[in-house]
Amino acid sequence: MNLQSNDFELFGVAEQFAQDAGQLAERWKLLQKEAHPDRFAAQGAAAQRVAMQWSVRINEAYQRLKDPLKRAAYLCELHGAPIRAEDNTAMPAAFLMQQMEWREALEDAQSAAAVDALEDEVQASRRTMLARCEQLLDAERNYAEAAQQVRALMFVARFSADIDRRREQLGQ
Repeated sequence: MNLQSNDFELFGVAEQFAQDAGQLAERWKLLQKEAHPDRFAAQGAAAQRVAMQWSVRINEAYQRLKDPLKRAAYLCELHGAPIRAEDNTAMPAAFLMQQMEWREALEDAQSAAAVDALEDEVQASRRTMLARCEQLLDAERNYAEAAQQVRALMFVARFSADIDRRREQLGQ
């Protein structure tokens, strides 16, 4: 193991969007077992501190790799297409219209059925967008366009949280 390795190298998996969640979880458990600070108790405090750093690094990498949105953003950044969500909010006009329609639908939703229907629509859109991300990252290697897709997916993630809050407001 090398602290300078990227997350994919650390986990010994292909540097791509498509990943096997079970393989990642299995590899995480194995790496955590190898780096567990208790294994280094006989080697002193310094060795245990290094093991703790490894453990933290392994956990950070796992959190990034297992989450499709974080994994997509990480791949974009590794290939020179930073997400820059804080200062780049440009979106295609069609996606902006979709956002406005979803916002209006959420404000108008007065029942559990209306909120559930909106959530189903948003999740279907999310799945389509993630499939497009996979196409852009793994097949086309178009990291700049994938970064734009990731920014749109970040909006969808925030909007999904808004749907949850709306559901709570309705007492569901």
